[in-house]
Amino acid sequence: MKKGLFILLIFCFSLSIISCSDDKEEYSATGTTDDTTTTDDTTTTDDTTICDSTVSFVAVGPDGTILTSSDNGISWCSRTSGTSQSLFGITYGSSTFVAVGANGTMLTSTDGTSWTSRTSGTSKYLYEITYGSSTFMAVGQTGTILTSSDGTSWDNRTSGTTKNLKGVTHDGVGLFATVGESGTILTSPDNGSTWTSRTSGTSNDLNGVINRNNAFVVVGYSGTILTSSGAATWTSRTSGSSNNLTGITYGNSTFVAVGANGTMLTSTDNTSWTTTGSGISNTLWGVIYGKSAFVVVGQTGTILTSSDGISWTSRSSGTSSHLEDVISN
Repeated sequence: MKKGLFILLIFCFSLSIISCSDDKEEYSATGTTDDTTTTDDTTTTDDTTICDSTVSFVAVGPDGTILTSSDNGISWCSRTSGTSQSLFGITYGSSTFVAVGANGTMLTSTDGTSWTSRTSGTSKYLYEITYGSSTFMAVGQTGTILTSSDGTSWDNRTSGTTKNLKGVTHDGVGLFATVGESGTILTSPDNGSTWTSRTSGTSNDLNGVINRNNAFVVVGYSGTILTSSGAATWTSRTSGSSNNLTGITYGNSTFVAVGANGTMLTSTDNTSWTTTGSGISNTLWGVIYGKSAFVVVGQTGTILTSSDGISWTSRSSGTSSHLEDVISN
């Protein structure tokens, strides 16, 4: 009798365990879980990314890639550009972002999140763009120069060269300067209507130009750095690097130049240059200073940030595409 009662008790206990186990598996499969994580720039819920509407940096790249950041380049969010064309350059002016790229691609946005395709009037590749004197200016393949007052309607200008133009800047007063293949430097005092060819003193390709701290600074292949006070006469500087230099910016009283193999150079006077470590070997294509931060973009989705241009932190871009250029509003 006791033995039979004992067996009955064991049987009931086993049923209870099986029942509890079945309830747990059902809850795991159908129960509600909260998988929401939040960062400064994005909110992710169940693998769906919701991008912040506030934008402080925009980066561009191949296949219409556009990334934005709202936290000084720390976190990044992918945006829909509406194009599959490669984007090479981007600027900000008159409360408008303008991006340029392959086959005359031209995009505009007032917020960095929603983009509109514009008719550029050319099928040439557009490599860079800047804003100054109430004028957007884009430069590109075989001497192409376009200007616009609003980023929407564009005029084709006669540059006087068939060389590819890779960089363009404005001095803040009224002078534009563009640089390109084989040491090409052109200047215009009238918003691109007329251009004068300048002697650069080099046959190396020139990739980037900036005017800051009362000086023009140009960077190019084989470590080329040129400086000028008025863009008419140019002086070659010793960079200390033989790597190709692709981008240049200025901020926090410091010039920062970037290039191949993770090259990073800094200067406080545009004359003497120091090699600083970026910590990577990828080619770096674009660099900008804004919101009290330097941001660098480059090969295979590389993004680096720095407060001083010397110590750099790698950030996750969420893409393996090469990032060509970056701008701050």
